[in-house]
Order: sequence, then C-alpha cells, then structure tokens
Amino acid sequence: MAAMIEIRGLEKHFGPLRAVDGVSFDVHRGEVLGFLGPNGAGKSTTMKMVTGFLSPSAGTVHVCGHDVASDPVAAKSVLGYLPEGAPAYPDMTAEAFLRFIADIRGFSGSERARRIADAVSKARLEGVLHQPIETLSKGYKRRVGLAQAILHDPPVLIMDEPTDGLDPNQKHEVRALIRDMSKEKAILLSTHILEEVEALCTRAIIINKGRIVFDGTPEAFEAKAPADVTKNRMDWVFRSVTTGDAETNGAAQNSAPATVGGDA
Repeated sequence: MAAMIEIRGLEKHFGPLRAVDGVSFDVHRGEVLGFLGPNGAGKSTTMKMVTGFLSPSAGTVHVCGHDVASDPVAAKSVLGYLPEGAPAYPDMTAEAFLRFIADIRGFSGSERARRIADAVSKARLEGVLHQPIETLSKGYKRRVGLAQAILHDPPVLIMDEPTDGLDPNQKHEVRALIRDMSKEKAILLSTHILEEVEALCTRAIIINKGRIVFDGTPEAFEAKAPADVTKNRMDWVFRSVTTGDAETNGAAQNSAPATVGGDA
C-alpha cells in the first residue's frame, strides 16, 4: 500500500545550520506517528516543510502522491494542519473563523454549514462559538485550531502538539478523537509529552540535531531501557538517544513523568 506521506532526503539549512539533515520516512493510512525531539531538534521545521510552509533546501515531500513543492495546491487540499500556537484572527468569533476557513476550502451553502457543524461537534466548541477568539482560553484556542484542521475531512493530518494547553479532560477527548480519525487517515503529530506516545501513537520517531535517531513502535521504544529501570522508561530512552547519556537510571527512577521541549 502506497504511503500517504513520503519524505525523502529532506534538508533545511539556515546559513551554516542544518536544522534538518537528510530525514526520510513514510506514514501510512491508519498510523499515528509521534514525532519527538529535544528543543531545536528540527521537528517543527520538518512539519512546516511537509505542509509547504517552508521550502526544503534539499529532498522531496509527497502527500497522497502530490509533490508539495511542484503541486502545492493539490497537496494542501488533502491535508489538515494544526500549527504550533494555533494562530487565528483574534477579533473573529470562533464561528466566523470557521466560516472563513470553509470559504477558503471551497464549501458553500448547506455543505459549508454541515462541515462547520461537524468540526464544531468533534472539537467540542458549542459553548464558545460566538466569543471572539482573543477572549478564549489557551485550550479553547487550540480546539478552534483543531476544528479548522479537520473541517474538510482531510486524509492526512499534521499536528504540532495538538493537546498543548488542554486540561486533562480535554486531552482525553482530543486523544479519543485522534484515535478515531486515525482509522481512515495518516496522522503525523509532534508532542512534548512522552506519556502521549504510549497513549496515542502507533509509531514514534525521535529526531536529534536534524537526524532520525529512533524509528519504531512505542513498545520497541520503551524496550530499549534496561530491565532495572522500572519507572519513566521512555524518559530514560529519550535521554539516552538524544544526549548519549546512558547514566540516566537513577534520574529516570526518581523523576516526574517526562516531557520533552518545544522546537525549532
């Protein structure tokens, strides 16, 4: 089965800095791929190139067979993107913003109304539809961003920290939504919460200094920790593959559940 996201030899240079250095991987329908890495590892830069917001210095990206560089409109028509920070027009109400997105996507009339209603229901936005976005909490702003990403029911979803700013109940709801959508979609998401990999992802990639240092299932990820590490095993593995520090046993045993930082 052909991959829905195909990335080959992807690079991004900012002057002498290689933010992304020869990254290659595929994402297939039914996969939820967690994209992890420390601050500045190249996660968000990679995701911006996959969505066409940044041009690569080298390499190719295909989304559902469409080359993002040479056929960007076709590629963007089949993907939904939730960027970091979920930017939106602050003076618009949530409803007006989603109408704006629906118009951009080419929906009108009853089809537009149906698409908006479905996105609102899935993102649980009914109670804040008529509020200006600037008045919403961080969690609700994030959910408005999620609603615009799924409004056109794309086969590919790219999400940069989709549960950032959500309370525990909201995180549970969004994770359940992502799991449900993944049956028919290919989903690439970055997260700084290692617990989320185990709870949500079918596969994980760790990127460090622009290069992939791990690619496998959450079970394989956790299994890389020594048997005597009984708590926060993913934390131990993450630190080991991104810092080269194998002496993480005691720290992992005694630390709180791990998160990993944001990105460049």
